[in-house]
Amino acid sequence: MQSASDRHEYPAHWEADVVLRDGGTARIRPITVDDADRLVSFYEQVSDESKYYRFFAPYPRLSAKDVHRFTHHDFVDRVGLAATVGGEFIATVRYDRIGADGMAASAPADEAEVAFLVQDAHQGRGVASALLEHIGAVARERGIRRFAAEVLPANVKMIKVFTDAGYTQKRSFEDGVVRLEFDLEPTDRSLAVQYAREQRAESRSVQRLLTPGSVAVVGVGRSPGGVGRSVLGNIRDYGFKGRLYAVNKAFPDEQKELDGIPAHRSVRDVDGPVDLAVVAVPAEQVPEVVAECGAHGVQGLVVLSAGYAESGPEGRERQRELVRHARAYGMRIIGPNAFGIINTSPEVRLNASLAPEAPRPGRIGLFAQSGAIGIALLSRLHRRGAGVTGVTGVSTFVSSGNRADVSGNDVLQYWYDDPHTDVVLMYLESIGNPRKFTRLARRTAAAKPLVVVQGAGTAPQGHAVRATRLPHATVSALLRQAGVIRVDTITELVDTGLLLARQPLPTGPKVAILGNSESLGLLTYDACVAEGLRPSTPLDLTTAAAPEDFHAALARALADDAYDAVIVTAIPGVGEGSAGDAALAEALRSAAEQVPGKPVLVVHVELGGLAEALSAATSTAPQAASAPPTIRADHPFRALDRLRATPAPAEPPAAETRERLIPAYPAAERAVRALADAVQYAQWRREAAEPGKVPESIDAAIDEKGAATLIDGLLTRGQGLTLGSEETCELLGTYGIQVHRALPATTADAAVRAAASLGYPVALKATAPHLRHRADLGGVRLDLADEEQLRRAYAELTELFGTPDELRPVVQGMAPRGVDTVIRAVIDPAAGAVLSFGLAGAASQLLGDTAHRLIPVTDREAATLVRSIRTAPLLFGWRGSTPVDTPALEELLLRVSRLVDDHPEVVAVTLEPVVVAPRGLSVLGASVRLAPPPARDDLGPRTLPAY
Repeated sequence: MQSASDRHEYPAHWEADVVLRDGGTARIRPITVDDADRLVSFYEQVSDESKYYRFFAPYPRLSAKDVHRFTHHDFVDRVGLAATVGGEFIATVRYDRIGADGMAASAPADEAEVAFLVQDAHQGRGVASALLEHIGAVARERGIRRFAAEVLPANVKMIKVFTDAGYTQKRSFEDGVVRLEFDLEPTDRSLAVQYAREQRAESRSVQRLLTPGSVAVVGVGRSPGGVGRSVLGNIRDYGFKGRLYAVNKAFPDEQKELDGIPAHRSVRDVDGPVDLAVVAVPAEQVPEVVAECGAHGVQGLVVLSAGYAESGPEGRERQRELVRHARAYGMRIIGPNAFGIINTSPEVRLNASLAPEAPRPGRIGLFAQSGAIGIALLSRLHRRGAGVTGVTGVSTFVSSGNRADVSGNDVLQYWYDDPHTDVVLMYLESIGNPRKFTRLARRTAAAKPLVVVQGAGTAPQGHAVRATRLPHATVSALLRQAGVIRVDTITELVDTGLLLARQPLPTGPKVAILGNSESLGLLTYDACVAEGLRPSTPLDLTTAAAPEDFHAALARALADDAYDAVIVTAIPGVGEGSAGDAALAEALRSAAEQVPGKPVLVVHVELGGLAEALSAATSTAPQAASAPPTIRADHPFRALDRLRATPAPAEPPAAETRERLIPAYPAAERAVRALADAVQYAQWRREAAEPGKVPESIDAAIDEKGAATLIDGLLTRGQGLTLGSEETCELLGTYGIQVHRALPATTADAAVRAAASLGYPVALKATAPHLRHRADLGGVRLDLADEEQLRRAYAELTELFGTPDELRPVVQGMAPRGVDTVIRAVIDPAAGAVLSFGLAGAASQLLGDTAHRLIPVTDREAATLVRSIRTAPLLFGWRGSTPVDTPALEELLLRVSRLVDDHPEVVAVTLEPVVVAPRGLSVLGASVRLAPPPARDDLGPRTLPAY
């Protein structure tokens, strides 16, 4: 039981599960008075050398006074944290606040001494680094800004923990002791170190699940059938390279084997290590299995059992307990309610899933939250690998089910540096942590394509994650900004993935179209135009074209610098000049080899054998026939039937997976959509290589300290505060954003006085919520040149819409004519700070024509943001109009981005309308909301999702 502290209640929010360097997990929590026995037991297992490094002298055991001091904390000036596995301490860290004289102190002193002790058996696992992140976050929360640590020079490991953390630090040496002092404010380097450690740890934790040396299937039925027995058979039949065990507590004592596989009543009875346990028992029996696996040292679990969060509140609590139980033993979980995992590597060959037929080996990583979608994806890849688009298979497959622990983020960390995966395909029903996923996706997409189908689901059942308030379309736009290739269906997921796995990226949108059907060529042309590509006039080779005609035409198109990609269209011919599938495939392949830097796609109609032959032409595997079959002129499809019946090799050699295969599609729009995705992704890759910057020129008009002082003063009035007009103008002014003055006009006389102060001509506006920014309703009167016009307009407004108290009228000086736009910034608790831009009025409100970027934005991103909306031509001289000052608009976007990024207390900004004129712009309306900023998960210590 955890007791209350001396001065503060037990800080339960400091508890966290973390992934360590070797992929195992540990629990970090505050040390309490109830931990005395655990502390003594822990200390007894520490070597004399480690004790000497901690206390600078021989210290064989802790005294009663030591135990009391190390377990009694006030959680403010004295804090201790422990890393635990199986409920026992494996490491501790503590800080004590000190004053300028180095003695114990209280706030406002902002420095503390910190010290670690790690059990020798757990040194080298990254425990101290994780504890440093967490104790640093705790210290910042308690107003401590700087740590000091004294370390013996021989304690090289601990010195390295501090120096590698990335904080700004100072080192000194005195009286034989190294003294390190470092600020706790996160720096770019400390965050980079933290992210790199996170990636290595989470990648390793997934690697342990996907590359086990031994697997136990728990819940194997004694008779054929059932989930456990099926998975056991799938693992065996696929040729798993490690040790395999069947486990069922109902096995008779004398039973030693099942289908030639060693059989045991419990995991604990297995003689030797078990790296992975596949659990297929009823949900009520899972806790017992988890305990047995934890006691035996199992590294991870794949839980196929159902009856968890998907079944209601009772199941959600059962799922939370499952995760807590497994993490207590340092194990990670895929599932529950999972479909399973597959690794096609020749060194592993693991099919620990319910898929009776594993996909062909290849270089596509596949992730699906849904078991049903996972089945569909595997089936489509298998079919298309066998006879539609050739042998392009899967490296690894993960179906996470309820994803109570291991999520798409974890698997993405693994695939980022997996040498066996070139393309990542993911089906995501929801994104529990958009901020982290976007960060990981951006890094991954810079190295290899990431294609995502994103459902509109809710957060995972049972997860304690912040829900995003952003619309589904906005999250999708942010994913595309991060380099994610966002598609709408699993058909598009496979289409695009196969192209990216087989062909080089196009260098531009120019497309050559050639083939033996004019109609199919024109359909392809129209599809290209619809997708924003730049197609050439299709080259019709006529239906009499022979393979050598296709070869010559494709070779010419690939050699022509006017084209970035080529689409070949093909229909079956019936005359003597008809090309056999295999002969045509060989002709296309040999032509593509001459210019390997451009992608080639094939659109075929009723030529399934061509798609197979396109892949078979490049295969290094033995072919079923010594020569390609020929097609008789009077039976054009008979040979296709024979080609479809030819079995694909069960395990292509590794060299084959790196061959350049030509993807084929049964419809023009599918091929073109895949190519358009590849073109956009290639452009993102080029732009990501030079991400832009924030120009130094805007710094001249920014008063960051003045804004901070103003914000601090305003927040003393309340936790959530929408600023008044004068306060909004003052705050925005500190960042060089000038808002046109709008003076209240509570009476007609007040309106006249305001106009006299501003100077004619003026505008009279109603600012009531139902009329604000609604010129179409008559709530705005413009170009009022004198007092008479102003009084007439005031009378009309009050007569039409109500009293001045209801209208809230204001008078504002006229701004130069231009295009009305709107700029918004909001801090979403899950996605982070988002900057949005669109044209004011119906374009953004009714049609949703708004573009979004994550804050902070660079000059390049600001320029792209302006040009991303569909109505952007109105800014650039559409139909003879005068182009407006888009550089001024981009600078304003950068200033808003800087304001929100520099001051997270600014949780919402709206500038509406912003009238962009041919020269300059005018901000006619603005609102700002302040609040304590939401916690930044990406700036805090590494943690696993909480329960």
